[in-house]
Amino acid sequence: MEPIKKKRRPKSKNYFTHDTELAIVRYNNEPDPEVRSMIYQHEIHYPFFKLTQNIIHTFKFYHTEVENLEHLQHEIITFLLSKMHLFDPTRGAKAYSYFGTIVKRWLILYNTKNYSKKIQKIDVSELYKEGSTHTYSMGDDAVKSDLDKYIDLFVEHTTQNIYELFPKKNDAQIADAILELFRKREDLDVFNKKALYIYIREMVDVKTPKITKIANKLHDIFKTSYVFYLENGYARF
Repeated sequence: MEPIKKKRRPKSKNYFTHDTELAIVRYNNEPDPEVRSMIYQHEIHYPFFKLTQNIIHTFKFYHTEVENLEHLQHEIITFLLSKMHLFDPTRGAKAYSYFGTIVKRWLILYNTKNYSKKIQKIDVSELYKEGSTHTYSMGDDAVKSDLDKYIDLFVEHTTQNIYELFPKKNDAQIADAILELFRKREDLDVFNKKALYIYIREMVDVKTPKITKIANKLHDIFKTSYVFYLENGYARF
């Protein structure tokens, strides 16, 4: 008797197909928990696993708190499971696009929060010491579109309200110099923090601690409102 060969999953780029979408619909309509579990394990779990894996690597969502990215995938898949009942094919969305959007939004928010934590751990005094190499990246490809839209809103709001936020003329000038960097961001791939402080000092002729104070206030406004923007899809300052 020949040994039974273990079935290998067929190698295909089309891991999330129309059959996957039909399986999700059947899962949502199935009242029997055991049958639902079988549908998920055999027809949905692998497409979800590959979907999360590909989005993480394609858009380089690497600001994580986990050592193994599969642990992160498990968190995302658990979240997807909690949202599966909301998928309605009659509304026009394809399952691949629907769940792919959920994964990207989840990762954007997750990465933004973790990147903020990493930045907060850096001693501010290190940002302008000789030889400092800390940098601000403008973000990964998936983040750029939302981030660019938000930055435009942030710059517009802060510029219009600059004297309410910074009543002192000198403080307002420093804030405007920082905002000017955001306005010219298309010409800057990476923000080198030491270079930024030098640039701002030349524009407004003030000492670095003063710049830090104004930058921190702008950062607080930016961060709080950006998280709200990602969660709700609109800005509130």
